This record gives sequence, C-alpha cells and structure tokens, in this order.
Amino acid sequence: MIRSAHIDTFARDHLPPAEQWPDFSFNLPELHYPDRLNCVSAFVDGWIAGGHGNRDCLIAPSGNLTYAALAERINRIANVLTRDLGLMPGNRVLLRGPNSPMMVAAYFAVIKAGGVVVATMPLLRAKEIAFPVTKAEIKLALCDVRLSDEMEKTSPLAPALARIVYWGRDTNDSLETLMMRPGYEQFEACDTASDDVCLIAFTSGTTGVPKGTMHFHRDMLAICDTFGKYVLRADRDDRFIGSPPIAFTFGLGGLVLFPLSIGAATVLLEKAGPDDLLPAIDTFGATVCFTAPTAYRAMVGKLADHKIGSLRKCVSAGETLPAATFEAWRAATGIRIIDGLGSTEMLHVFVGCPEEDTLPGATGKAVPGYEARVIDQAGHEVPPGTPGRLAVRGPTGCRYLGDQRQLEYVQNGWNVTGDTYIKDADGYFKYQARSDDMIISAGYNIAGPEVETVLLTHPAVAECGVVGQPDDERGQIVKAYVVVNQGFTADMALTRALQDYVKATVAPYKYPRAIEYVTSLPRTETGKLQRFELRRRAVEGAASKLAS
Repeated sequence: MIRSAHIDTFARDHLPPAEQWPDFSFNLPELHYPDRLNCVSAFVDGWIAGGHGNRDCLIAPSGNLTYAALAERINRIANVLTRDLGLMPGNRVLLRGPNSPMMVAAYFAVIKAGGVVVATMPLLRAKEIAFPVTKAEIKLALCDVRLSDEMEKTSPLAPALARIVYWGRDTNDSLETLMMRPGYEQFEACDTASDDVCLIAFTSGTTGVPKGTMHFHRDMLAICDTFGKYVLRADRDDRFIGSPPIAFTFGLGGLVLFPLSIGAATVLLEKAGPDDLLPAIDTFGATVCFTAPTAYRAMVGKLADHKIGSLRKCVSAGETLPAATFEAWRAATGIRIIDGLGSTEMLHVFVGCPEEDTLPGATGKAVPGYEARVIDQAGHEVPPGTPGRLAVRGPTGCRYLGDQRQLEYVQNGWNVTGDTYIKDADGYFKYQARSDDMIISAGYNIAGPEVETVLLTHPAVAECGVVGQPDDERGQIVKAYVVVNQGFTADMALTRALQDYVKATVAPYKYPRAIEYVTSLPRTETGKLQRFELRRRAVEGAASKLAS
C-alpha cells in the first residue's frame, strides 16, 4: 500500500486482509494513476485550472452552479469540516439529502478534506440509518433539514454520532451560515493516496443485512475510464439526468462522476419518477438519461404528452432490462437503451455494450478494463451456453467493511456477484437470475426473471415478480405476484389467460402455477425488486395453505 494520508486509520484497519481481496487488473493506460491522488481535483479543480470554470456543472430547479461556483462551495464546506467541526483525514461523515447541488458539494467537500463519505438514501428510517452509523463508527453527519425528524431519532440508537449539522435553515449553526466565514473560499486538497478509502457505500439490503463496500480515490476515476469512456461515450456538451439517488452508486456514477469527469453538466432532481423525469428532460434539454427498467417501461406510455427530442443516450441498471422494454423504448424513441450490470461492491457497471452493439435480452459484454466469465460451483469456467455463476475482475472490486461475507463474494481472486448468467459464443452475457432466485421445480431449473420477462409482454401486466413457492409434490412451484394494468380484472379468467400465455411463449413447465394479484411490489428506494420479500410471502402463503 501507498503511504496513507489518514490520521484516523479506521478505514484501513477494517479493510479485509489482503489475501481476501480480489485480483485487480489495470490493463488500460488510463488506469495507471499517480500514487498521490485526491479525486476531487480531477472531477472539479482540474476544469478550473484548464480555464473551464464558467461552464455549467450542476443544474437544478433551485438554481445552477458553474464549475467555479461548485469549487468554491466545496472549499467552503471543506473549511467548515476541518476548522469548525474538527474533521481529521480518515474520519467518516454521514451525508443525508435528496439529489441537489448541496448534496454534491458536501460529498466532494468530505473527500477533498480527506474524509470518507457514507451517504444514505433519503427515505431510510432511524433504525436503518443507525446501522451504517454504528458499523462505520461515524461521529459527524451533514443533513438536509427536511430529513431532520429521522436524523434526530437516530442519535439515541447510535450514541457515537456526536454532531449533526443541517443545511437548508437560517440559523447560526446551519451549514450555510458556517460556510460564509471570511477566508473559507480557498482550500487545498488533502494529499491523499490513490488507495486511501474515500467512500463506504452500503448495499441496499435486497438480500439481507447491508454490507459496507469500501472504495478508493482511484476507483472513482476507474469507473469513468472504463464504462464512462468505452461504453457510455458521452461528451462535454451533454446534459445528464436521471432518477437514482446519489447515495446509490448507480446514481453517483451516472449523475455526478461520469458528467464531471468529462466537463459536462448534470441535472439534479429531488423528485424523479416517470411523471417528473419526462417534463424535466424537455425543460432542461437533457441528453443522457440514467434510470431503472421499470421507469422506462412506465414512461413509454406517456411519451405522447412530452417532448424528449434532446435525449440521445439512455442507460438502464439496477435490475435486468426485459427485451420487451428495450424494444418498446426503441420503437417509441429510436434510442437503444444501454443495459448495464453493476454492483455496489464493484462501484459501477462492468458488463454492458455501446448502443450499436446492444443485443435485446442480453446485458452485454465485459466492459473494457474488466474480465468476466461464467463459472461452476468449483470455480471453473463453463462452456458457452451453460448457466453458471458470474465472476468478474478489473480495476475495482469488493472490499467489505469488517464482514465475513467477503469470503463469499471474492473467490479465487474473482468477484462472484451472485448472478446466474449464460455467456453465448459471441461473448454476450445473458441474465438468468440471481443465484438464489433459481426455482427448482420437479427437477427443472427455472429462472424467475425469465418468466417475469414473458409476463411483462402481456398487456394486462403492469409489474410482476416471480419466485419459488414451497410445494410438497414438486419441491417448488413458480409463483407470480402481478400488478394489473387499468382496464383489466384480476380474476380467475385472467389467471388462466396469463398461464396459457406463458406456456405458449416458453417451455410449458415454466408457467406460474400460482398467481397472486397485488397493488404494488416491494422495492428498495432505488427501484430494485425485493425478491427476498416475495420469497418470504410465498413461504408464508404455502404454510398458511397447508395449515388450512
């Protein structure tokens, strides 16, 4: 390791042992970074030094910031952190707020001052917030005052949290007031090492207890120099927009790091559902959109009421992109969605293709800079067309914060993502399921997401989730939870119609033997379907049926 700038050595002390790390590869010239690196210099300060300080950077309904204005705001917050709040390099700082210029400025200020960011989703409750505070031993939080209720409830649950500073209110101790002190407009970036931890991103908990993933300064640049450069291929005149929270690494990359790495601008919306995103694309002239498959599906039917002619690139991640959604969006807009597979552990996308190489129903190929393969339970690569576990390695990788699950995610130097994939003869990776989402019914292996993809092409189905339900005779049966579109009736006739539709589309043994109609599906704040919750419901439903 390179000499660390961290005085508080908590982050380095709680990295996994080096022998448990994945193998890292830096096989592109762009990935060879200097030993001393503070990534904020590359994302913000470098553009000002190059004479581009007056370019638009952050665009929001509340007002815009140029690169120079953002730099000054970052510097002022960094001075508050170090002079008024006693931040030492290596200290962790909790950030809470919706997507906004202040959230971005606070994020970069912590990193520029040598701190470690721990950002959390705005909708989390006190108990959920207390977990990362306790796990990462956080003493300081910066928070939007509109989220103060849950923040104040967190303190009794996490006694180590000694100070909360709010922005968005007119008081003597607010962040804005402290920022205005004379002489705070300049700040020299902490002389951090390229392998100093600058971010602990907690997973969304779709598979259980959240895990803290630790990322270095160099990792923040690496995702831009791989997916950003070779797959997304945006330029400095683009305007990015999207729905994922910045606290989610998909949002951090798509709405902050990728645009700022090329000197482009980004539109930050506090509310970015389909009904908000479509008019905002027109209002702000957005050209690059990042959102989830469910949002693209929802927006297709609303396009007639909006002008989105400025849009030229669309990226989907968070969960698999159904071929039906890809085709519907392309038919309506002429844009081929860039699908991407990423993970919080890897920081961002590592499988995906540029628009001209996209293949409907396939996630894509390994992003330049990364290697990906499909392996069996013993860790051996399987032949093309054979389902197996996806394994990947490259310039980023899994380093959990004090978590024994490191031994599950990293195996033989590879990051094993927990996804079941097939790799075809042309190198395209085709998603089958999360490894724990495979349904084994009467000896057949059935991928729940494949059945979901079929159901979503039926006009009656707005959303669906498919899991295995315990069954005495078959071991498991395929069970679908379905949200019905307006104009359709959730009854036995529809159930039979959907079952027949699946039988006619894929192998008949894959059809859902049980269908339950619901008004909504359980999702994380980032839009991911919580299949573990559906599995829990299915188990309870089977037990209830048996008891009756």
